[in-house]
Amino acid sequence: MPASFELTWDATDQLAVDTGRILAADAVQNCGNGHPGTAMSLSPLAYLLFHRVMRFDPDDPTWLGRDRFVLSCGHSSLTQYVQLFLTGAGLELEDLRQLRQWGAKTPGHPEYGHTDGVEITTGPLGQGLASAVGMAMAARREKGLLDPDGTDSPFDHHIWVIASDGDLQEGVTAEACSLAGTQQLGNLVCIWDDNEISIEDDTRITFTEDVAARYRAYGWQVLEVDWRAGHDYSEDLPALYRALMAARNVKDAPVLIRLRTIIGYPAPTKRNTGGIHGSALGEEELAATKELLGFDPEVKFAVDSTMLETVRNRVAKRAREEREAWEEQYQAWREANPAGAKLLNRLEQRRLPEDFAQALPDFADVEKMSTRKASGQVLTALADVLPELWGGSSDLAGSNNTTMAGEPSFLPENRASQAFPGHRYGRTLHFGIREHAMGAILSGIALHGLTRPYGGTFLAFADYMRGAVRLAALMGVPVTYVWSHDSIGLGEDGPTHQPVEHLTSLRAIPNLDVVRPADAAEVAAAWKTILEKDARPTGLILTRQDVANTDRTRYASADGLARGGYILAEADGDLDVIVMASGSEVELALQARETLQADGIGTRVVSMPCMEWFAAQDAAYRESVLPTDIKARVSVEAGLALPWTPYLGDAGRAVSLEHFGASAPYQRLYEAFNITSAAVVAAARESLQAARKEA
Repeated sequence: MPASFELTWDATDQLAVDTGRILAADAVQNCGNGHPGTAMSLSPLAYLLFHRVMRFDPDDPTWLGRDRFVLSCGHSSLTQYVQLFLTGAGLELEDLRQLRQWGAKTPGHPEYGHTDGVEITTGPLGQGLASAVGMAMAARREKGLLDPDGTDSPFDHHIWVIASDGDLQEGVTAEACSLAGTQQLGNLVCIWDDNEISIEDDTRITFTEDVAARYRAYGWQVLEVDWRAGHDYSEDLPALYRALMAARNVKDAPVLIRLRTIIGYPAPTKRNTGGIHGSALGEEELAATKELLGFDPEVKFAVDSTMLETVRNRVAKRAREEREAWEEQYQAWREANPAGAKLLNRLEQRRLPEDFAQALPDFADVEKMSTRKASGQVLTALADVLPELWGGSSDLAGSNNTTMAGEPSFLPENRASQAFPGHRYGRTLHFGIREHAMGAILSGIALHGLTRPYGGTFLAFADYMRGAVRLAALMGVPVTYVWSHDSIGLGEDGPTHQPVEHLTSLRAIPNLDVVRPADAAEVAAAWKTILEKDARPTGLILTRQDVANTDRTRYASADGLARGGYILAEADGDLDVIVMASGSEVELALQARETLQADGIGTRVVSMPCMEWFAAQDAAYRESVLPTDIKARVSVEAGLALPWTPYLGDAGRAVSLEHFGASAPYQRLYEAFNITSAAVVAAARESLQAARKEA
């Protein structure tokens, strides 16, 4: 056995592990609710990771050279919080006392941006492991950008995941882990806590397949450590340590370590039951557990000061030595790679090249083009100036137009196809028909820190990835979703593929920007604005059908898109009515304006590609676009009218779609469902009458 695989262990280490168990139980008991069981039984694993295996610096949670840790079973937040305390990484005993309380650093589930050392918000099971696949992919892509030939590179590190039975039951992990095997992600290690217990107790009622065989079939290497193998439960720490170190040495496949445990160990009567999964032990069981481990049952949150000082000093010493070695390696790389160092500086600062927008096509000579095609041309145009921008599609590349022309696929060379030549450091992502995993993986890529990912599917299938989109919005992760085929305008595929309620439901997610550009020029402006904002996720909503490219010599510049809503066409003469629209329906609004103006009705057309950006403008600007004294208003959008209600008022009228679509050419559908310029004209006249009655 290699010397590096030999575990040194002493009484201080054991006391730290047992203290971790008691702190977890005390914190939940003090709070009155929470999840103590997993944190108790996984205290040895967590301690090994943070104190012996992972490369991390407790004084610098954002150190570029660190490993990443993902607690996919976020309900067991104390598994992570206790180690952040024991290592001196920002949490103190009072933070554990404040578990789940208002303003505490220790919320019920780990939250990115809230607690130092937490790399990702986890809670909904499966999301953490799926996003960890994205982190591993990002690490490989970043190395390819910065140090593609490095054999012992400062950009080599690991993604460590703790996952529960519940995580591995979720479909999103099956999607993501299948892709991880295809990608041969040798920097990803997942430790599966196989304790066979969930809230509904024994998992035999729902979870009976051979998980290890399933992961081997995915292309993972599977290692097994069974603490339940003997007559008595035995926490074989050397065996676990050997498995962790062996996993770290695997280079050509992700690794699943199956760790068979007893949840809630060593609680004498509640261990191995669903009762200890998500509720406090109770005073009697807690006291008995403390006595079993040699702690005073009357003392809460007991921490031996000598032990704490010793383990924190050990971690600090280890971190200092590892960081010094890494810094030497890193500085040697910077000296040998000045261009790479310059690029890294820009990526770390999240700066765009000053002239990047000059690469954007202006589409001035385009008469008609679908916005999905325009988006594809924008991405290709940006490829050379923004090497950090990369992405792909859930098996819809040709439909979403997400492939940058001439860019190789992000694939191990032995996985490439004739249609998609691959390179392990390539740029074009292939997610397969896995929309949910794509959403989670994109979050992981963005959270890793240096690159800017995007991923595409049909807008109707955004429903499949909603869980991941919501978490991205909660974290404020700058991911771009390319959602094409945005309405009944996709035509013959019919109602299963035609979004109706999707714009409304996505606009309802806080902190998510939904951008539906009207034409090719607005698409270019949208990509520019999204990249410049870089603050939270954005859904880019694109047409399948061609739309007219607005004559910008006659109407306003598409630069107005950056403000979410802008005056595209001003009224000739006095302003009587405002017509608001997004996407392909802006064309209908402009056509209706011509008819209304010919009848002497002063009509302003407002392009409203992003309600979220418009709402963020100051009151004076919003009033200048939608003056409150103009009560006659019309909205036109091939979807539910609900989001437009705040802008319409009592006299306003909506041209909308309040039912599912049908299979037919899109021109026939717009006519059949009365989403036409004539309908807009009629709605404007009706709104004018209603406004006069109000007056």
